[in-house]
Amino acid sequence: MRTIAIASGLVFIASAAVGQAPSASASHNGAAAHAIVEPPDRITWGPAPAILPKGAELAVLEGDPGKPGPYTMRLRMPDGYRIPAHFHPAVEHVTVMVGTFRVGMGDRFDTGKLADLPTGTFAALEPGVRHFAQTQGVTVIQLHGTGPWSLTYVNPADDPRERKP
Repeated sequence: MRTIAIASGLVFIASAAVGQAPSASASHNGAAAHAIVEPPDRITWGPAPAILPKGAELAVLEGDPGKPGPYTMRLRMPDGYRIPAHFHPAVEHVTVMVGTFRVGMGDRFDTGKLADLPTGTFAALEPGVRHFAQTQGVTVIQLHGTGPWSLTYVNPADDPRERKP
């Protein structure tokens, strides 16, 4: 199996059969070019950050979402997982990779406002758009953008970091 990626105007061809994620670098107009290849079975998952409700897992594929610059990450959530109404300070780009991500717009979680985003759906929300979500089945979404990534809950009491054990 071969993967072709285009970065900085150069084409990199990598073989997934070699057992290692290939990397390449070259100079293009004085800037270093690179390729990142992450086969699904090699992605490292860990607990999602404390700003999200417990139960989700996160994998960072590119960059550092907590710092300025580009990032790509995946969020894996169990069936029925809920994220209360919140918003982001930057554009949020979401691609549904697995499952059904149910999203609604507004200041409070309302199941009557949820719309199903099936596998393959892409969405982009402008900064400040208030929304909430729930999963149907195990669901994986890919988030990408320019960091730092963060979210603010509409109701501060919904922030899991504020809850006492």
